[in-house]
Formats: sequence, structure tokens, C-alpha cells
Amino acid sequence: MADAARRPARRAGRRPTLDDVAAAAGVSRAMVSIVLRGAPGSRPETRERVLAAAERVGYRPDTRARLLASGSSRQLGVVLGMSGRFHAELLDGLYDAAAACGYELFLSALTPRRDERTAVETLLDLRCEAVILLGSGLDGVPVLAGRLPVTVVGWRVPDPGVDVVRTSDTAGLRLLTDHLTGLGHRRIAHVDGGPGPIGAARRTAFRTALRRHGLAAHGLVVPGGDSLEAGVRAARELLRLPALPSAVVGFNDDVAAGLAEGLGAHGVRVPVDVSVTGWDDSSLARLPEQGLTTLRQDPVELARLAVERSVARLRGEEPERREIVLDPELVVRGSTAPPPAA
Repeated sequence: MADAARRPARRAGRRPTLDDVAAAAGVSRAMVSIVLRGAPGSRPETRERVLAAAERVGYRPDTRARLLASGSSRQLGVVLGMSGRFHAELLDGLYDAAAACGYELFLSALTPRRDERTAVETLLDLRCEAVILLGSGLDGVPVLAGRLPVTVVGWRVPDPGVDVVRTSDTAGLRLLTDHLTGLGHRRIAHVDGGPGPIGAARRTAFRTALRRHGLAAHGLVVPGGDSLEAGVRAARELLRLPALPSAVVGFNDDVAAGLAEGLGAHGVRVPVDVSVTGWDDSSLARLPEQGLTTLRQDPVELARLAVERSVARLRGEEPERREIVLDPELVVRGSTAPPPAA
């Protein structure tokens, strides 16, 4: 009891330190450092006492400080603008892939009042060794050019210093239009993803795919976005037309689900009256009540390739720029059917 009374009390809300562990274990601060670093010089009973004290006071070593002292932060930065449920799945894959390579992820998010340049500079201040751009635009690329490895996930970037991992928009829209025209659809619309590079790429791919079937004059592009709400708004726009298209290709699964909801609220049945498709094969598309025909991207593979590409650059193993393009897979469910009779 007397020994305990002499130990300094740890202030509430303060992170436990080596001194706190030393006081709890009744040893010197230097001995605590030896034990926690796994260095030789401590007896087994002392080691057990120190580890038990560290557990008791809730001490966690400052891994980042130790890594920085060694000359490597082993940190990958991620700039993200959450765009539909698929990006949550992709982020999950990035965490797993980074851990498998011995790296930590630091996230810097985009918000309506926080642009990509600010998000990128935050990661630079944290001394991240490489940056992965996820679901954002191109503003951050010039900030990073030549300063550290950059990998973009999801869209094409012409910058010779930036690596790219993406799914082919051209192949994806070809699969969707082949499926819809095979069912007999001729009046097909696309709800786009807005002004960003991915939205632009899919608009172009949609028009190219329609021309391939001789249907360019029957295609319609409706301004959209990347959310369920954007799909509902687009449904209202379609309902104002003199005649509905017989099929609609949504920018992603969230947009497609919003389309189905918006059309259904006005008595338009999917797929009896209008077929609807998505993109990503996210958890939303797989819900029984949605059952979306969609294009499957592989978030685990995209994440693995992005992290491994970043780490390869850091190690100097693959210094040349690479663009890795994966093909999507068509997943047919209950949201598509032949068009209604004229």
C-alpha cells in the first residue's frame, strides 16, 4: 500500500507513458524500454511484470514515432470521396492489402468544404510514403507530382508519373448494351455520374456502345450523380419525357436503386415497364429486394493491385509507370427483361 501511494497518479484522459508503466511495475523507465522493444537485458520475471503493468495501465507504443525514427513511416495515404457503397468495400480491401504488406493506412476525406488539394497536403504533412487517390478528381495530382508515388484507382490519368488501377469502362458498357439489345431493347438511356472523370469515361463508353449497335439516335444521357438520391432525381426527369426509354443504365448500383425507387413511386414497374442496370455489384445490388443486373468490379483485387503497386514503387522494384485495367463481369438478375410490347 505504501508503494502504491508513492506512485504518481495518471491524469484522466492522458495517454499512458513509459513512466506510467515503470511506476506500475516498480522498475526504471530504461528497463520498460528494454522489455517493450524486445531487447536483451531483462530477467523473465521482470519482463512478465512490465508487460502486465503495460496491459494494466493501457499503454500502447507509439509505432509511428518509432518508424519515423528508423527513416520509414510505412504509411500509405488514401484520399477518398465516398461514392456509393462500392467505395466502402474498396476501402476495406485497401486496409487488408496494406496490412499484408506491413503498412498502415491514413485516410484523408473529401467533403463539400474540404477539397482534394487540402486532403493531399494533409497526407504529405503526416509523412505518408505513397498516396492512393480513390473516387476523387484530378486536382491533387499536380500537388503530388514528383514528390512521392501516386496510384489512382478507378479512372484514367494521362500524367506519366501516376500509376492507374481501374476497371474498363468500355468493356463494361459493351457488356451492358449487348445484354439489353439482346433482350430486344432499342431505346436505352444512361444516367451519368456527373462531371468527374469516371462519369465522363462512362458517358463516352455508353455512346460508343450504342453506335456499335446502330442505336446512337435512340440513346439519351440524363444528368445524374453517384448516390441513390441522384437516381431518384433522374427518374423524375425520365418521367417528364413524352415516352420512357425501355431500359436505363445507371452510373452505379446506388443510382440504379434510386431509379427503381423513383420510377416505382409513380407506378412504373421494373423490369416489366423499364429495365434498370447498375455498376459495381455492391452489397446493395445483391439484396433480394433489389436484385440488380449490374457489372461486377472486384474491390479486393483492385485494392491489392493498388497497394502492391505503391509498395513496389517505394522499393524501387517497378519504377516505370503502369496502367492496370481489369475487365468487369456481367451479373444478370431480375431488374432486366425484354421490353414491353409496343
